[in-house]
Parts: sequence; C-alpha cells; structure tokens
Amino acid sequence: MASHTRRKILGGAAAVAAGSVVGGAPVPGARAAAAQAGPSAGKGVASEERPFLTGAFAPVTEELTAFDLEVTGRIPRDLDGRYLRNGPNALGLEDVRAHHWMLGDGMVHGVRLRGGRAEWYRNRWVRSSQVRAKLGESGPGQAPPDDFACNTHVIPYKGRILAMQEGGPLPYELDGDLGTVRPYDFRSTLEGAFTAHTKYDAAADELHAIAYYPAWDHVRHIMIDGTGRVARATRIPVADAPMMHDFALTEKYVVIADVPITFDGAAAEAGATVPYVWNDDHPMRVGLLPRAGGTARWFDIDPVYYSHTLNAYDQGDTVVVDYTAFPAPFHAAGRGRGGPSATGAPTLDRWVIDLRAGRVHSSRLDDRPQEFPRIDEALVSRRHRYAYTASTAEMWRAYEAVDATWPDEKFTNYLVKHDMLRGGSQLHRFPGDAAVSEPVFVPRHGARDEDDGYVLSYVNDPERGATDLCILSAQDFGGHPLARVHLPGRVPLGFHGSWIADA
Repeated sequence: MASHTRRKILGGAAAVAAGSVVGGAPVPGARAAAAQAGPSAGKGVASEERPFLTGAFAPVTEELTAFDLEVTGRIPRDLDGRYLRNGPNALGLEDVRAHHWMLGDGMVHGVRLRGGRAEWYRNRWVRSSQVRAKLGESGPGQAPPDDFACNTHVIPYKGRILAMQEGGPLPYELDGDLGTVRPYDFRSTLEGAFTAHTKYDAAADELHAIAYYPAWDHVRHIMIDGTGRVARATRIPVADAPMMHDFALTEKYVVIADVPITFDGAAAEAGATVPYVWNDDHPMRVGLLPRAGGTARWFDIDPVYYSHTLNAYDQGDTVVVDYTAFPAPFHAAGRGRGGPSATGAPTLDRWVIDLRAGRVHSSRLDDRPQEFPRIDEALVSRRHRYAYTASTAEMWRAYEAVDATWPDEKFTNYLVKHDMLRGGSQLHRFPGDAAVSEPVFVPRHGARDEDDGYVLSYVNDPERGATDLCILSAQDFGGHPLARVHLPGRVPLGFHGSWIADA
C-alpha cells in the first residue's frame, strides 16, 4: 500500500481528475473587480445532479483584490487583523464526474480590518504544484511528497499563516497578502502526514495533531512544542486505516475518535474518487491517550460520524467532549453527487467518558441542524461556557440530496450562541438563501467575560449576488450586526477559518 499517493488516496485516480482540469479557466489576475457571477441556486437539473458545484457552492473563477470596502454599520476599532477562511474551489474544472467537493483546490478568502476600516479583500488559490501548473506559473522548486492545495483550514502559528489539509500533505505557509510562500514542515521536524484540525493549547504553548494515512497501520499523535518543532510523535495502533477528521484535547488527554469510515484499497485501485467507505465491521470507539505519555485506553460506543470538535475538558473522573455529529451511516465519498452524503442533519452532542466505570454516556445537547462549532480559542482543552455554531440550509440540502431527491424546505440559515453552563441558546437568523458560514469568536481588547467580543462569519447576500463579512456582538447575539463588510464577490461555501490578529 506504500505506493498509494495523495492523488490515489484522496482522489482514487485523482491524478486523472487533476489532469482533466488543466486549461479551460481564465488565468486569475490580482485586481479590483465587480461581483463574481456564479451559477444560480435554483433547483434545475444541474443543481440536483451536482449540488456541490452550483448555487452557494459554485467555484469562483478569479482572484480579486479590492480596497476600502463599503461597510454598513461600524467596524469595532479593536478588530485589528485579518479574517481568513479556507475552502475548496476547483480551478478549471472540465469533467464534473471526476470531481469531489473535498478535492477542490484550496482558496483562502480574507478581509483586512484596521482602525474601524475594511482595508482590503483578497481571495487566492493555495499554490500547490498542480495549481501553479494550471495557472501557467513557475514553481519555487521541487514539490513536496503528496503535494496538495490545502483546502480545509487556515490558522495562525507563531507569526505564520498556515493553510491545512488532512491525510498527507504538508501545510502551506501564506504571507499577509495570502500569497503562497512554501510548504511548511515545522522547522524540518515533521515526518509523514499531518492534519487540518490541530488543537493549540495556549497555556502550554503546544500544538497538537492526530494524523492518519492509508498506508499506515496506526495513527499518530503529534505534539509541537513552544520552539515550533515536533517534540513527540506517538504511534497509536488502529485497524482498517480509518479516516480521523478531527479529535479533541483536554489538559490530561488526547481524545481519539475511531470512526467506521475506512480506506478501501480496492476502490482506490479501481479509481474511486474518494476511496473511503462506511464500514459496519469496524467497531466505533473513543480513545484516551495521556498527554504525559503512555498508551491509549479505548471505550466502545454506538456508531456516529464524529464530525467536528467543539471542545473537551477534564471533570473529576470523567472527560467531557462536546462535538457535532451526523447519524450513521455517513458516506464521505458520497453517492454519485460530487460531495459527502448524509442520512440526516448534524447535531450538537456530548460524550461523558467515565474513567472509573469504563463507559461513555452519550447525550444530545441540541437537535437543530448545526455544524462548524467554535469557542474562544484561548479555552481549548479547558472548560468553556459559550459556544457558536452555524446552520446552513443549502449545505444540509446538498448533503441529503441522494437518489435525485432533495429534502424539503425545512432548513434555514442561522448562527447559534450556546450557553453550555446554564443551558439555552440565542439565534441570529439570516434569509433562507443567505448561506451562512462558520462563526469565529474574537475577544474584545481587554475583555473580562468569556463572551465579551465579536462573532465573525461570511454570509452570502442574495440581493447583491456577493458575500458580506458579518460582525456580531457576542453579548447582543440576536441584535443587529455591528457591521456588514460588503465584499466584491462571492465566498463559496467551504470549511474553516481563523482570526489572525496583528501582533
């Protein structure tokens, strides 16, 4: 299995797909531009057949640069930095049958805020060797193994901006204007695969990751210390080469979700676009690996698709894990629709892992459709009170669009603020076709309370056919936005982002 490359593993014959998209797209220019026109979001044949390439998912075709953006409302003056978000944006796609949403070339969208102004908006493809070839650009040198235009996350790390991907590729370092600098290997100390969903423990100044790779008979816990180097890489034996999209971290433990989505080597050899399948013969379990060293302790649980971690923390003889989950089974490869396929909408759930009793208690915290959970990042691995999630109607409809059948119009667009201590929640609602993205919390300068700050999210404006950066007061969550920054184009529905504060 060692011969499997990134293109064969997360693309089946994604080398074929990559070859099919060369040419056909305009070479992007860095310029100010009017709003990009994307395919309509109607329910015609095209959207029903390929929902992840139409409507709010439709890739944009140009790189834009715009200055002094128009703003409705007032941007808080203590927001000094960049709001960035990553996502798949297929470049020059010609054969839609060879495409899967998760394989789109990464594009980072960013807004620079300073002194109460929105100084600029930029969107830039991550310049992997394949993207450079499509754009007719020369590269900086030899491409790294498993090179890929990282499309899943973008984070700040020790003065750098890193675009991230799971399952193999190195992160790509970006500059402050979103230009691609180079692949980044943590000062030449990272060997093998990395991941998109790292966890940074601010108190310990440690960056943690769980990395998987189909050629391995294990997954790896990677800890990067305060020097920015890999200090420890622990191999954790697992069967069937499972996909581990996310994990959790407490002060004592690394929490590993062994989900029954496993690599299918035969499917990869046959050219499957995403050769990962729901495997009923792979028992689901959750593991606790001591951060201080040792072996993982495993607990059997009922199967779900563990999608994204909200947070986790130690509480006496238990470990509490809050996360979003889809019901089983979940089909990462989809069922011929060009993206993942779900049998139901995601919900906000909790595991309480009882170390003495040796069992896990599962509960539903909120049964409304929601994903992309976030907290104040300073509280990762420690008990939190407030949490923020997003519900995006078009995303849930695309996930559940199977067998040429779309679900009904029950879904809407909103952001949720959860009070995890006292219970209850607040909603900030958007129009049904607004396509809201992940919420990111930014503490106010000098904040004294956990929710004293702002929630930022990209939200499509259907009237303009473009996207706004919406800035909410976290303490007046249901009130009018403090500001809406009007971008010159669309930000397609994508994945994850971060606030990159100026030093």
